[in-house]
Amino acid sequence: MKMRNKARIGLRSNLEGYLFISPWLLGFFALTGGPLLFSLYVSFTNYNITSRRDWIGLSNYSEMFFQDTLFWKSISNTLWYVAVGVPFSAIAAIAVSALLSQKVWGGGFFRMLFYLPTVLAGVAMYMLWMQMLGPQTGLINTVLRFFGIEGPSWLTDPAWTKPSLVLMRLWGIGTSMLLYLSAIHSVPKQLYEAAEIDGAGRIRRFFKITIPMITPIIFFDVVTTMIGAFQVFQEAYVMSENGAGGPASSLLFYNLHLFNEAFVDYRMGYASAMAWFLFVIVMIITVINMTASKYWVHYEGGDHR
Repeated sequence: MKMRNKARIGLRSNLEGYLFISPWLLGFFALTGGPLLFSLYVSFTNYNITSRRDWIGLSNYSEMFFQDTLFWKSISNTLWYVAVGVPFSAIAAIAVSALLSQKVWGGGFFRMLFYLPTVLAGVAMYMLWMQMLGPQTGLINTVLRFFGIEGPSWLTDPAWTKPSLVLMRLWGIGTSMLLYLSAIHSVPKQLYEAAEIDGAGRIRRFFKITIPMITPIIFFDVVTTMIGAFQVFQEAYVMSENGAGGPASSLLFYNLHLFNEAFVDYRMGYASAMAWFLFVIVMIITVINMTASKYWVHYEGGDHR
């Protein structure tokens, strides 16, 4: 009898839970699930909006891997941006949060100062950075010229376009900075006191106590930032020549190439194949990150899961 009552209570609890999330489930299946399945089907056709959808099997994927040279260029650009931009922004956010965690006068003002850029609209921010990165009159090169350094042509030299976007990425580390700042403040004070009694200096305490204790937040930030970096689009579209990824396709990121195929050339079938390939890549890398996290992410209870 008791087992039946427990099962009944459990079933009722599950039904109540599904009832509460039913609006989201309905929205997902009606507005997201349907288009997802449709795009998967379209990826095996030559659909271009105006014509009928003829089944062509794996032809889109074959063209993507073996015929489209811009596909590999966009892949290399995106991987470069992910490999350089994600660690660079994470390290910068951790460093800034560590500095702002100190009890100094005006700390709240500087926290606000670092967070404010994150509330700016995307396109407006990119236009501002295009002015700042101007080779002759831009603020950055003007400051470098003051110190006797001739700055590069940031957005017109293919060798400097992607580093320009990585530099610009530092402008938006405010959200990550707040996450790290709250994690640092939640580290038990007795750990620092014990380490200080044992003679550990400030730098040693930071690397031996602070960093291990905030690894769950580092893991969360790196995974979410990496997923976002694979989908970089707005920056390249606004800041490249005519939204085509120039100069010399140095800003032709994967999502920009996908956009051009879908909404410039109207090759929806091919663009859908590209979208599903990106989904698979992001899923594989996320699974690898989740698997590797047990070797470096440390939770307070000692459980890596």
